[in-house]
Parts: sequence; structure tokens; C-alpha cells
Amino acid sequence: VRILLLPSKKQKHKSKIRHGENPQFMESFLFHRVNPEDVNSMGIRLRLYGCERMRRERMIGETVISFSCVNLELESNMWLPLEPRANITLNTSSSDLLSLARSDSTGSTHSMQHGGVPELLIGLAYNGTTGRLAIEIVKGSHFRNLAMTRAPDTYVKLTLVSSMGQEMARSKTSVRRGQPNPLFKETFMFQVALFQLPDVTLMISVYNKRSMKRKEMIGWFSLGLNSSGEEELAHW
Repeated sequence: VRILLLPSKKQKHKSKIRHGENPQFMESFLFHRVNPEDVNSMGIRLRLYGCERMRRERMIGETVISFSCVNLELESNMWLPLEPRANITLNTSSSDLLSLARSDSTGSTHSMQHGGVPELLIGLAYNGTTGRLAIEIVKGSHFRNLAMTRAPDTYVKLTLVSSMGQEMARSKTSVRRGQPNPLFKETFMFQVALFQLPDVTLMISVYNKRSMKRKEMIGWFSLGLNSSGEEELAHW
């Protein structure tokens, strides 16, 4: 992960390389000489990179958060949605400022320019007696790969995470091939005790399955303890 202080771009940090699908970094970074009067007009950009052969880096996605949207006097943990690499403009100077100004918005200006924001319809049900959490992945809409003319081959991955960031369970749908609006209609069951329910996070990610076992994330959101937005929290 590369971290850049905005808008000056004069201070930056880089995390250590972590392996696996659910890496835990547990690293802290300090930014110096920050004027308290300027804090609300500042923010950070985080870019996630994957290391390929010969230590070549390939950007997976990025997110920008404005300090005006968070209470910096309190220590807090949050899940931040990553804008997929295919949606990021090469004009980083203007895009960073635009993202900084709109980082509190749930919409994606890049995605809307190409025919609608990717969406996923899901259903949730919980039985407090049996402790079974049922998640139905119903259908997706506006799934696309900007680098290709054909619709992507997609699947949905579900990951249940504890309050400590540890993976409790995972599952995924079957692949829907060449469908911009795929119908999944698949239901998954996770065992979650009633007392655990307020302390878990359900991560739902949509991937484009490419050749040679490669995959590219189309988007993701989270529900539960670390919900990615107010709508997701209300749904939970």
C-alpha cells in the first residue's frame, strides 16, 4: 500500500509486502508539519499494489479520504472501498483533487460516465435461534470491463470478518460468463451467534475472472460492524 498526503503530495509512505488474499498490515505512519488550520482541506490517497514477477508492481485500486469527513481526535477503524484500476484516470493531479473534494460521496463519477454504476442486489436474513445468517446473491447490473468490448465473466465472493480483522468464513458464487446483468440466485449460510452479530463485518466483492487464473475486482462493499456506508449499515 502506498500512502500520499493530499493536496501537497510532498509526504508519502509505503507499507511492507504482505502475502495472501486477506493480508493484515498492522502498520502505522506519521505525517509531519501539518498545519491545524489546513487539516480540513487535506486528505490522503491510498493505492493498493500487487507484486508480480521480478518485483514488478501492478496497481489494483485506490481510495481517497478527506480529513473533513472523519473525526481526527478519535482513533477509528474503517473499511474504504477501492476504485478499480480500470476506472482510474491517468491525470492523477486533477483526479486526486476531485476525489478529495468528493470523498464523502458514495457514487463513482468514473463509473457513471460509462452507463451506470455497477450494482448488486442481495437479500439478508438472520435466525437468532439457530444463529444462521443467510445471504442471497440475487443479481448484478452494469458489470463491465472498460478494457474489453465484451461483458465480463463475473463471480461474487463473500467473506465474514471478526472485529479483530480475522477471517471467520468465506464462500463464492459460480461464474456467470459474458453477462453485464448476471442473475445469480445463490444463497449462502454462515454460522454467527447472536452475541457476535454486532461485531462482525460481511465483505461482498465482485470479480471479473480473466484468463490464466487472473482476476480483477469490479467493486465491493461491506455490511455490519465496518459498513462501507450508511445505506449498508441501515440494511444490516
